[in-house]
Amino acid sequence: MKKHLLSTLFMALAIAAIAQSHHPEPKTLSIGAAAPAFSLKGTDGKTYTLNSFDKAKVLAVIFSCNHCPTAQAYEERIKQLAKDYEPQQVAVVVISPNNPTAINLGELGYTEMSDTYDEMKLRAKEHAFNFPYLYDGDSQQVAMAYGPVATPHAFVFDGRRKLQYTGRLDSKEKPGTGHAEDIRSAIDAVLHHEEVKHPVQKTFGCSIKWAWKNEYNAQLYKEWAQRPVTLDTLGVEGIKALLKNNGDKLRLINIWATWCGPCMQELPSFIDTDRMYRERDFEFITITTDNPGKMSKALAQLKKLEASNKNYLYSGDDKYQLIEAVDPEWQGALPYTLLVEPGGKIVYRHQGAVNMLELRKAIVENKLIGRYY
Repeated sequence: MKKHLLSTLFMALAIAAIAQSHHPEPKTLSIGAAAPAFSLKGTDGKTYTLNSFDKAKVLAVIFSCNHCPTAQAYEERIKQLAKDYEPQQVAVVVISPNNPTAINLGELGYTEMSDTYDEMKLRAKEHAFNFPYLYDGDSQQVAMAYGPVATPHAFVFDGRRKLQYTGRLDSKEKPGTGHAEDIRSAIDAVLHHEEVKHPVQKTFGCSIKWAWKNEYNAQLYKEWAQRPVTLDTLGVEGIKALLKNNGDKLRLINIWATWCGPCMQELPSFIDTDRMYRERDFEFITITTDNPGKMSKALAQLKKLEASNKNYLYSGDDKYQLIEAVDPEWQGALPYTLLVEPGGKIVYRHQGAVNMLELRKAIVENKLIGRYY
């Protein structure tokens, strides 16, 4: 058996190595190169091509995405860029180059959503993007042709669609500290038929998530699956202590039971949420209300879900004492979910199945977590 597992592992690594060799790192376009053609679907449902922007005197193509903290930090600057230069016939187009399957949950610690097309549509609507937001995540052919190295990465083309600038928007990542000075300077120079002073700038941000670079993800999920899963008992006083949250982390508490259908349906998403934020100032705790005699059944379910977070079983006989100890506002229905700041302040509470996107947004926008470095 062990020999079989080892041979399987070596075969997987060999396949990954072959895939890597068939996909050399894409090269970034050189100054003066022609803009590669594309045909990509936007979040508005329309298909955009290079010819869709024929009337623009300048075309700025920016590779960005949903999940990257640096990309999020530049969203408002990109919106302002598009607004300021539209009257001067400058088109701003944003392309998401990432393959969603190449993004692991641990890379989503600064966001509530990943980079699927449907999630791009949600983000574009929520943040009122005033530019085409295009998806290249399946084939990644456009990204390979342009060669972005990080998100965001800008490319500025003149009227003949020859590259005049490539690199960062500006050198200040934190929102409010920069105004996209570098790309604005490049656009202004092209509009005035002048030479761009610094046509190539390095860019900083998250690496492009190429579909063939997934060996690390497989190793990470394997490591998560091997972490121990435990279930301890806790009485009323222990429950009260959990709610006081005398630690220094944002604490997510989910109260569930094996006999509760909605609980079991949403628990896997809670496990995913834990994996997204567990490297931040965050911790996830479950409390099952199963009777102590059913402890083995509850533990089996947690092991099946690879729930390596902290798990407790309420050991008391009186469920109403549990309800009052958790939250006087709780009416007693399962599941029940709380988000508790250090010091015991409840900043999110919900009875019944949660809207996971809303919950993750509440987590990432809490002062202890945040979207940016």
